[in-house]
Amino acid sequence: MGASAPSGQSAAAGRVRLTHQPPCQQEGQAGLPSYLRLYRSGELQARIERARLVLRHCMLCPRECGVDRAAGEMGYCRAGALPKIASWNVHPWEEPPISGTRGSGTIFLSNCTGRCLFCQNYPISQLGVGSEVSEVRLAGMMMELQRKRCHNINWVSPTHYVPQIIAALALAIPQGFHLPLVYNTSGYDSVETIRLLDGVMDIYLPDAKYDNDEHALRLSGFRGYVAANQAALREMYAQVGDELIVDEDGIALRGMIIRHMVLPQGLAGTRNVLSWIARELSPRVHISLMAQYFPAHRATGDPVLGRRISPQEYVEALEAFDAALIECGWRQEYGEDEGCCPD
Repeated sequence: MGASAPSGQSAAAGRVRLTHQPPCQQEGQAGLPSYLRLYRSGELQARIERARLVLRHCMLCPRECGVDRAAGEMGYCRAGALPKIASWNVHPWEEPPISGTRGSGTIFLSNCTGRCLFCQNYPISQLGVGSEVSEVRLAGMMMELQRKRCHNINWVSPTHYVPQIIAALALAIPQGFHLPLVYNTSGYDSVETIRLLDGVMDIYLPDAKYDNDEHALRLSGFRGYVAANQAALREMYAQVGDELIVDEDGIALRGMIIRHMVLPQGLAGTRNVLSWIARELSPRVHISLMAQYFPAHRATGDPVLGRRISPQEYVEALEAFDAALIECGWRQEYGEDEGCCPD
């Protein structure tokens, strides 16, 4: 099995406590994931075929590199035809409905569609640390995490491997796989990619990183992030709505949680990001507001990024949370340890 899963800055809580807003969770029956219906109807196989075509002229993220990854060509993300896995393990440090009491079966995928200057997991995301595996092996990882009684399978940085993930799912289902799937993404996904996942992913866990394209490009290498992110969030919301469906133990079965990490000097545009979500999606969409930023990678020594956020900056973020009239979510407590870093 892979090394202990790192808690990247896309991950929410680390070791911190999270305070929950008034509950918006709806208890649902612990029914079977909708991907099982897609499998039985043949639609899942159709999705695989569509995704394979996308891989031949890659348009999975808004960069639209157009390279033939099925033939081994690589675009901006440097991902090839096979999925590349950095680590996979039981992960206890996500939001409470994701980690629950038995942990989330987290699979960290290598490479990334961005180049965040402050990425805590840059050896994985930017240096490509990890090992290529077959789709058969990826399905085996899913089955082993299910045997470990994880609540779900949590795909971290999955955008550039969506075709391989869907194919692995189709291989795991005949072996008895039945866990909810979590799509844990930077939010820089093409709308067509999210449509491929309709009924495949049960829980969307995207970031809403920025309100400003200049900041997104300079700090994370994302071109046209704001419009692309908002379009992806709209499509996710159209699929699952604003209710977080949970089982009798409060474990998420279906829904959406949007993460936003506060950056120094307001570079994330927290007030605008949160107000857009409440206004354009719903004030009942669950928000995970994160205070865990710390300088890593190329942010170390930077005059702006080279420090943690100040107490006052986080107070302003909390005020923005309240001003947006957001009804549901978690607000990370300031100053707590954010967990472990990758080796």
